[in-house]
Amino acid sequence: MAKYKRVLLKISGESLMGKGEFGHDPETLNRICSEIKEVHKKGVEICLVVGGGNIFRGIAGAAAGMERSSADYMGMLATVINALALQNIFDKMGVTSRVLSAIPMATVCEPYIRRRAIRHMEKKRIVIFAAGTGNPFFTTDTAAALRSVEMNCDALLKGTQVHGVYTADPKLDPKAKHFKEVTYKKVLTSELKVMDAAAIALMRENKIPIIIFRIHDKGNFGQVIEGKGKFTVIK
Repeated sequence: MAKYKRVLLKISGESLMGKGEFGHDPETLNRICSEIKEVHKKGVEICLVVGGGNIFRGIAGAAAGMERSSADYMGMLATVINALALQNIFDKMGVTSRVLSAIPMATVCEPYIRRRAIRHMEKKRIVIFAAGTGNPFFTTDTAAALRSVEMNCDALLKGTQVHGVYTADPKLDPKAKHFKEVTYKKVLTSELKVMDAAAIALMRENKIPIIIFRIHDKGNFGQVIEGKGKFTVIK
C-alpha cells in the first residue's frame, strides 16, 4: 500500500548512463521507467525532475573557464534532452506523460505553467519537469524542491547512488553509519552532501519530507513508496 498520494521523483542525469561514461543506457532507461510505471499503476501521482549531468554539467563548464550563466543554460538544455528520452520510453510503454520546460521550447514540449502541470497530474499523466528552474546558479535539486512545493507533493524522493544519508561517504569509509531518519537541521549544520542548502531550506519551510534512496536497485522505488527497504527520511 502506497504511503503517498502525490510524489516528485528527482533523477540525476548520471543515473541514466548505466555503466557508461556519458549519454543514455537504454537498459537503465527502460528499467527506471518500468518501475515508475508500476508505481503509477497503483494510483500514485508522479512528477519527475531530471538532471543533465550525463550530457553537460554547468559547474564543470564554469570550472573549465566558461561563463557560469552560459554553462548553466547549457546544462538546462541537457535536462530537456533527458526529459524527452524518458517521455519516449513512457510512450512505448503506453504511459501518458508530458514534458514541461522552464525554458519555453514550443516545438518539442510544453512551457511550464503551474496550473497546467497540476491539471496533467489530476488526469493521471506523468509530468516531467525540464530545464531546472529556468535560471542560472540554481541546481536541479533546487528545481525539484521548488516543483514539489508548487505541485503540493506529499514527499520528494531523490534517487541516488547510495541507500540514503550516511555520516560519511560509504564508498570511501566502510564504517560510515546509515541514518534511517535525520532532521533538516542536521543535514544543514553537519553539511551532509545530500542536496544543496537552498533545496533543504525550502523543503523544511514547507514541511515536505525528502526520501533518499538508491535508484539502481531493481524495484527499490516501489518499495520505498510503500515504506519498505533501505532509505533515509529527512524531515
